[in-house]
Amino acid sequence: MRVNTIKFLLYFFLLNFQLAFAQSEAVERKSVLNLLSKSGQHFNNLETNESLSYAKKALNAAYKIDDNQLIARAYNLIGLNFEEFSDYKKATVFYSKGLQFANLTTNDTLKGWLHNNLGNLYCYRKINFSKGVQSYKKALFYAKKIKDTTEIAFTNLNIASAYFAKEEYATGFPYLKAAEPFVEEINQMEATLSMNSLYGSYYTHNNDFSRAEAAFKKALRVCETNNVEFLETNVAELYDDVSNYYFKRKDYKNAYLYLEKHSELKSKIYNQARIDEVNLEGSHIALDEYKREIDKIENEKLVQMDRLKQTRLIVVMFIFIFFILLLLVYTLYKNNALRKKSNKELKAANEELMIAKEQAEEASLLKSQFISTITHELRTPLYGVVGIAEMIADEHKELKNSTYLKSLKFSAKYLLSLVNDILQVYKIEEKKIVLENTIFNLADELNSIVESLQFLAVKNNNRLVLEVDDSIPEFIITDKVRLSQIFMNLISNSLKFTNDGEVKICAKLERNEASFCFITFNVIDNGIGIAKEHQKKIFEKFVQIERKEDDYQGTGLGLSIVKQLISLFGSEIHCESEENIGTKMTFTIGFDTDENHRIDLLKNLEVDFSEEHTYKILVVEDNKINQIVTKKILDIRHFESVIVDDGYEAVKILEDQTFDVILMDINMPKINGFDTSKLIRKMGVNTPIIAVTAFDKQEIMEQIVASKMNEVIVKPFDPNYLYRMIVLLSDKKVEASKAKK
Repeated sequence: MRVNTIKFLLYFFLLNFQLAFAQSEAVERKSVLNLLSKSGQHFNNLETNESLSYAKKALNAAYKIDDNQLIARAYNLIGLNFEEFSDYKKATVFYSKGLQFANLTTNDTLKGWLHNNLGNLYCYRKINFSKGVQSYKKALFYAKKIKDTTEIAFTNLNIASAYFAKEEYATGFPYLKAAEPFVEEINQMEATLSMNSLYGSYYTHNNDFSRAEAAFKKALRVCETNNVEFLETNVAELYDDVSNYYFKRKDYKNAYLYLEKHSELKSKIYNQARIDEVNLEGSHIALDEYKREIDKIENEKLVQMDRLKQTRLIVVMFIFIFFILLLLVYTLYKNNALRKKSNKELKAANEELMIAKEQAEEASLLKSQFISTITHELRTPLYGVVGIAEMIADEHKELKNSTYLKSLKFSAKYLLSLVNDILQVYKIEEKKIVLENTIFNLADELNSIVESLQFLAVKNNNRLVLEVDDSIPEFIITDKVRLSQIFMNLISNSLKFTNDGEVKICAKLERNEASFCFITFNVIDNGIGIAKEHQKKIFEKFVQIERKEDDYQGTGLGLSIVKQLISLFGSEIHCESEENIGTKMTFTIGFDTDENHRIDLLKNLEVDFSEEHTYKILVVEDNKINQIVTKKILDIRHFESVIVDDGYEAVKILEDQTFDVILMDINMPKINGFDTSKLIRKMGVNTPIIAVTAFDKQEIMEQIVASKMNEVIVKPFDPNYLYRMIVLLSDKKVEASKAKK
């Protein structure tokens, strides 16, 4: 029973203490409000010393009870006093402090006052009009929010006045018009005087002197019928505006009269004694600010001492935490058991993932094998189709202009291009393309590409124009095949989407860096163009923006290949296009022009066909059509050829005969080209072997080396490339034989 009594007494004591504290705080707040009220009255009567004194007391008392709203109001009054007597720097500081505390409250009226006063400071004191208007507009927002008619009226007048001061009368006039109904509603002397004065200034600016005079007279009547001292500042400004009005009307007598009234009133208001009073009280307020900072530091020290006294409590808490830690250790033990179980589950999941990974790798390998096989199976007959078409054209000159023969050649080349495109995309994605270095003349290569595409230009009645900068080196070193693929795709693409127009190919030397020259290429057409929303899509795979019913538009792989090939050259392509205007493709590539490198490569390219020399070639090929095509290619250069159907026949014939070069097909029945080459080398035959295959070169390069084959050429191929390869390999064999002797 006694314990319950003690608890009740303790509760009663705390309740009474809180009530007493609340009552005390209410009394102190009422006292601060009284001080603020007196400060405001003295300010309105221009009694600066008294106004600042009361404001300072109110500020100290507000800080003690930690009332943000009262602190903000005190700072507002202090700022008003400093502003009135031209200490704008301090006024800005106190207004800003007032806003800082006002924003911690929900009092929108107070926020509006402070923003309005800041606006007055920036605008009327000509410190920063843009900041002032910004502050006025914030004040107007709060005034409208709380539906304060008086604040809405004065703030609109202030904004109009600010714009008029900057001579932006058209911008300020709507705010003046907006203020008028509110001014008439509140019927205050200051608002009425200000509104009529502003109307007078506006009409004076617009040379509407009759309206201006009427407005100024209304404002002057307010001055004459109301002799209140706090309006003297407004009256002084009115006299100045009226003086300007008479001066504009060239009524210099009245202009001088009102200017003198303005000067007298200004002198009366701003006398040195009042300025001294403000400075003196301002110093006291600044000292009080420092004192508050010191009080804060001392309070922090007291807090630290209190913390030291709480050491015992900390020790107790430490013991409590120790027991908590023991509980955590037990929890960790339990979690560890759960973790072991989870690890077993994760291990099982990981094994499943490994199986899935192996399946994915197997699928990727199958994909690779499929693409390799299908491209090989397509290239092999295409080699025969292209070769036979060329043979027909050579042997039957009367069919040179045959539509059917041209269609046959075009269809075969199209199908070959399609196969190459698919393989190219796959190889780039699998990062299986490695750029090879060859030396060539850029202008000649571009001319060759342009000539090969003339048929497509003629089809759409287009003109192909090639411009090559003369300052580009004669020979450059890079992967000619990949570079040609880029231009073939870009130029053919432009020709397909251009009718009765022009496609221009430009090559310009951009700069030289060490042994590299950087060349900028442009492919420009005046075709149908590409819509902006499609320009990013055109470099994606299988994307076609525009299709013509009467024309082949391809697979949509061309520009995707171009983008990826250019990236292999360490560059990127840029597209500029506009519908019905045309398209411009731009990219810059750096080419090796090192002199020593060029000389070495040129030596390997130089092949002399001027001397009559008959090379004896062994052709190992199982496909009958390809046998005919290859023999025809060799016969053109008057090379002697012997053809066998498989590798075993090749081994047998090499026992009795010698050849300058062996052309070895890879994919043959009975025994493939790799194993055949190994058997030939075991026999001690060193005759150069050229692999002739439909497989991609990089896919079989390791097997080529392992089989001790000398070179590889991919079907279909350029006959001239084969001729050069035969001569070079044959000559090297002869030189090697001489060196041994």
